[in-house]
Amino acid sequence: MRHPDRPTGLRCVRCERPACPDCLREASVGYQCVDCVAEGNKSVRPARNTGGARTRSSARSLVVVPVLIGLNVLIFAITAVQAGSITQNQRSELFVQGTLIPSTVAAGDFWRLLTSGFLHFGNYGGYGPVHLVFNMFALYVIGRDLEVALGKVRFLVVYLLALLGGSTAVMLFGDPLGSVAGASGAIYGLFGGIAVVVFRAKLNPTPVLMLLGVNIFLSVALPGISLLGHLGGLVVGALATAALVYAPRQNLVRFQTIAVAAIAVLIVAMLVTSAATMDMSCEVTSSELLSCFQT
Repeated sequence: MRHPDRPTGLRCVRCERPACPDCLREASVGYQCVDCVAEGNKSVRPARNTGGARTRSSARSLVVVPVLIGLNVLIFAITAVQAGSITQNQRSELFVQGTLIPSTVAAGDFWRLLTSGFLHFGNYGGYGPVHLVFNMFALYVIGRDLEVALGKVRFLVVYLLALLGGSTAVMLFGDPLGSVAGASGAIYGLFGGIAVVVFRAKLNPTPVLMLLGVNIFLSVALPGISLLGHLGGLVVGALATAALVYAPRQNLVRFQTIAVAAIAVLIVAMLVTSAATMDMSCEVTSSELLSCFQT
């Protein structure tokens, strides 16, 4: 029926229309035409893993990780251009207006809880943009496996919740005037998430636990690293991933949505509490911040 100029003695066993060999596909019994094969595929439920994501090749499913890496690199480039320096990008207005300073968040700059996770110090450790390079490398190595395991939407939810979890820990226990920036909190959330997935799949957890232990040690041993942000992201990332992969198969999406929403509400409640109880005598203005960073 697709090539009327071709003689054939074959028919589709499903619709019984005549078809040439190029338009037929082998079935369990006989051959089916390409139209019937396509129609049959629509009625087959796609295979899903424990997190509820469709199983597919990792190369095709990686979307969120490259976008996040590109966004972080782009924002770093903008701050470097504004500051006129790749190692002193904290002098840029975008950096000053986006970095996490608990006292300014308590005063109403709530966007800093999220934007700080996309900013990186250019002079971190005195070695240029190593802060950005290390974080993006870790994001790719850990994120590529976790995005495949959870799916795009669920992976992004875990990433953002972990980012906010790190910011919340800084708000609760950090220096009110301290400046915190970087994707490390969210990336530690991915560390926690991949550990949960490994346990759920009953794989050998030793490599993941060793890698996590080394990173926690470095967070304690190296100066200038926000241990609070790392631990907050780690805990929230692990909790969010556990809510996804341990959800019952029946009403899977509903249970995952409710569980993730509950975690988000808990984070918001802790943020509101920390902002309400913070000593506002520490508040600084944006102009004072910009002057401080530029000097």
